[in-house]
Amino acid sequence: MAQIASMILDRAAQYARLVRLDRPIGNFLLLWPMLWSLWIAASGPPDPQVLIVFLLGALVMRAAGCVINDYADRHFDAWVKRTRDRPMAVGAVSVQEALPIFILLCLAAFGLVLLMNRLTIYLSVVAVLLAASYPFMKRHTHLPQVYLGVAFGWAVPMAFAAQTGAVPAIGWLLFLTAVIWASIYDTEYAMVDRDDDLRIGIKSTAVLLGEHDRAAIALLQLLMTTMLVWIGVVAQLGAVFWLALAVATLLFGYQQYLIRERRREQCLHAFVNNNLYGGVIFAGIVLHYLSS
Repeated sequence: MAQIASMILDRAAQYARLVRLDRPIGNFLLLWPMLWSLWIAASGPPDPQVLIVFLLGALVMRAAGCVINDYADRHFDAWVKRTRDRPMAVGAVSVQEALPIFILLCLAAFGLVLLMNRLTIYLSVVAVLLAASYPFMKRHTHLPQVYLGVAFGWAVPMAFAAQTGAVPAIGWLLFLTAVIWASIYDTEYAMVDRDDDLRIGIKSTAVLLGEHDRAAIALLQLLMTTMLVWIGVVAQLGAVFWLALAVATLLFGYQQYLIRERRREQCLHAFVNNNLYGGVIFAGIVLHYLSS
């Protein structure tokens, strides 16, 4: 009996690592644009049911994305310093285990979205296709970071559809902003693995940009800041949002400082700093509606 319990606990621990329960940063980076969108779509606190469904759905789909990513990269991860201890890379989780987990997670997410309106359900089909195909992009294009932005950002039009029954122009502006943001932070993340990726032939924006990586990130940061200014004007957000945006802009400057020498640890720190960036923008939006 004790042996069976030990085996069950071991499998649970490996599955938890497979879906990155030990690394929640990806959950937050997925959640922030979605939360920005829900609050702007509702001009304040969103419908509680919509909020709960989207929080749970985002967490489930991020977990599914991690599983299919590790499946796609199972022959590469062992050769990359950052990923060489992942469960599939070391053989702790098999393909026969991972694929059913991915399917179950997708079904769970679809079950949640069935509680929403028809437009949201239609948009969710695109979300699944994006999540399932993203991990394979790094074999075919140097822009998987942009594709990740589309996959993560697709929660934005879904949020507007669920809350309002439509996706207005500001929803697409927020979607583009989310794509730009993911391109920023995932390029910083890719800078961590660039040496390994060059050695094994994996493509990324960091590989494509080479020594121009910092300049490209700075241009994207400027573009994102401009997009958020545009969104703030269209949504008629007040002074507290502009203060939050000013603080967030300083965080972008801090990220540039961190990646200045392109060291692995500092680039990873810059990537993680985006969680604070997203939280600051969300705080500005929430406080605006609380004070208005």
